[in-house]
Amino acid sequence: MYKIKVKRISKDAKLPYYAHPGDAGMDVFAAEEKIIHSGESALIKTGIKIELPKNTEAQIRPRSGLALKEGITVLNTPGTIDEGYRGEVGVILINHSKKEFLVTVGMKIAQMVIAPVFRAELIEVNELSDTSRSEGGFGSTGK
Repeated sequence: MYKIKVKRISKDAKLPYYAHPGDAGMDVFAAEEKIIHSGESALIKTGIKIELPKNTEAQIRPRSGLALKEGITVLNTPGTIDEGYRGEVGVILINHSKKEFLVTVGMKIAQMVIAPVFRAELIEVNELSDTSRSEGGFGSTGK
């Protein structure tokens, strides 16, 4: 199990946690109140900073219930927090609904998944190996 160091930088910050055994993502909470108007996005502060272990990242993902019931999702999903980042964790939310949405202090706004990072070396070549798919993409398999 990875150990993640967390620093609370706001009195309103709530530490992320797994709601259920076996959950992939930890709930992430807002540390500020903010209105997000229909069709707009906003950066929501969490009031925490984290220190990730080497060769890991934190992925910030939407909460399915918030997306389904309110039309609120994470704009750059998944948002990536690199292991070297030590600033405040922020979540960019977008309001796809037709009404304004009020983010309140302590509200669950996203989930955070800790994942391994594999480093790759890119090698420039003149040709790639052939496959049965080849260049088929964007709907190439039909409906």
